[in-house]
Formats: sequence, structure tokens, C-alpha cells
Amino acid sequence: MKDIWIGFDLGGTKMLAVAFDSDMNPVARRRRKTRGSDAGIARIVSTIKKMLDESEIDPKRVAGIGIGCPGPIDLDAGRLLSSPNLGWDTVDVREVLSKQFDCPVAVVNDVDAGVYGEYLFGAAEGSRCVVGIFPGTGIGGGCVYEGKILHGAGISCMEIGHTRISSGVRCSGGEIPGTLETEASRLAIASEAAKLAYRGEAPALFKDAGTDLSSIRSGTLADAVTNGDKEVERVIKEAATVIGYAVVNVVHMLCPDKIVLGGGLVEAMESLLLDGVRKTAHACVMPVYKDRFKVVAAKLGDDAAVMGAAALARSEFGEAPAAPQGDQEPSQNAKKKPGK
Repeated sequence: MKDIWIGFDLGGTKMLAVAFDSDMNPVARRRRKTRGSDAGIARIVSTIKKMLDESEIDPKRVAGIGIGCPGPIDLDAGRLLSSPNLGWDTVDVREVLSKQFDCPVAVVNDVDAGVYGEYLFGAAEGSRCVVGIFPGTGIGGGCVYEGKILHGAGISCMEIGHTRISSGVRCSGGEIPGTLETEASRLAIASEAAKLAYRGEAPALFKDAGTDLSSIRSGTLADAVTNGDKEVERVIKEAATVIGYAVVNVVHMLCPDKIVLGGGLVEAMESLLLDGVRKTAHACVMPVYKDRFKVVAAKLGDDAAVMGAAALARSEFGEAPAAPQGDQEPSQNAKKKPGK
């Protein structure tokens, strides 16, 4: 019986696999660091296999897999084209996973998966158009418009982290300076915070993590602010302002009714970041748009991308996911609830 749908989130620092039953209830999960002894896609395969084994789920029950990967995706081939923050290029994700687990595989950008999850089950239920901005190792973006993930012709899009916000440092892709990612990602904030710690301007951070960039995580930054590091707080507020400018650009182009901010940085400092983003966005948009959108925090946490990826796989290979209940008319391709 094919009744298990697997969602997989491949992040810059961690990977998460969750198995769902036919009603989209989680029945198994496994979380690991992205980098380890079995590198690359072999680590994805071993993570899924260990999850199934530990939960005593027969692999033959797997109806489909949805996987969210950071970076542009060739949707027709199911191929990860480039992921600068992972150092991966041209990885045939669908081909490998479908052979290993003998099931269909949907490959999607990780933030697309997260925004789709929030649209179906979380902070963006009932939205006609939702845009997600997820600051992490980089900054990912995604959009769901009338029930469908917004894509290019055979390729993922909404690479908002690589849009130019100001003059400045070149992005990880190396194409243009002053991108949203180089100005406001968690990695960018941590880099500035490490300099502050080195100069003695962030004593709480220095005591907790020193100047080791790999040790300055979202929670570490939040603790530094709580413990009185005003300069760290300033850097985070500046990043929120920059993200607010990105929201302004998105509103002027798409006028989404919801902008969802997600990721570990937002979870650790929700009020500080959202207040700054909202203030900038509402101050800078054209007056006619001021009351047309809301900036909200993601609700699903780490489960957003795995739920979205699994729901997308079910939508493509099984029954369609639930249409959100709201003021908008649901689209024709999102009528059924998972498992119904």
C-alpha cells in the first residue's frame, strides 16, 4: 500500500526528513547536519533510509518524495542547478532518489516549498498571493499565486537574495555587488557581529562565541542582544531595514496580501526583525499600497519546507492538497484536502 509521503528539506547547515501518512500527519522524522562523512546526495539517501528503518516503515509504502533544495532548480529534469552556499552544481536529485526509493520525486526550491507549506497549513492560509522571504545562510524567496508556486518556464525563480539592494559586497554567486543576501542574511549579520566581538564592542557575544563565525548562530545573536550588546542589536536592525526595502520592491511588483518572513533568524528574534521590516515597508511603499499587505512571521518553523514539499509531491502524484479557506476563491488546482 502506497500511503507514505516524504518531505525533505535540504538546508545550508541541516537537513530534515519527515514522513507523512495519507492525512498529512507526521509519522517519522530525522534531522542531521548537511555536511558529514557521507557527503552530497548520498547523505540525503542515507537520511531517508535511516528514518524509515528507525520507524519500521516499509520503503515500499512510499508513494512519493518532495524535496526542497537551496538554489535554482531545473523543474523538468528535477535537477539542482546551482547552490553557492552548499557548493553544489548540477545534481540530478530526482534521478537518484527515484531509483533509490522506486517512487516519483518532486524537486523544488526550498523556500518555494516553505512558502507552499505556510500557504496550505500556516501563516498564509487564505491568501491569494503570498511571498516568502527566508533569511538564513543566504536569503531565499518564494511565491504562491492563486494556489500554485510561481515558476519560470521550466525553472524556479524568486531568487530574491540575489537582487540588488545597494552598492556593496559581491554576493556568493559573484555576479553583482550589494545584494539582499550580502547585506541582510544571517551569515552577513554574523560576520559583522564577529568584527564587533573582535573589537570589544560586543562583550556578551565574545564571551558566548568568541569571534568564530561558525559559532555565531541565530540563537547566539539573540542572546547577545538580550544580554546588552547594543552594537549587535544595531546590526540586526539595519538588516531588518534592508529586508524592508526588499518587501517594498515585492509589493510594488506583485502586491501580495501576505509577506511571510521565516527561518531561524526570524524565529530567534521575531519582534526585533518584524518590527523593523514593517516600519520600513509601510514608510516606503506608495500610499495606495499601505493597507494592501501584511508582514507576518512563519508559523510552521522547520516543518514548513517538509510539509510543503510532501504536499507538492502529493499534489503532483496523488490527490491535490487542501485549498485554504479565506476570502479569496480557491484555484481549480487546489480543491482537495490531503487524504480526502
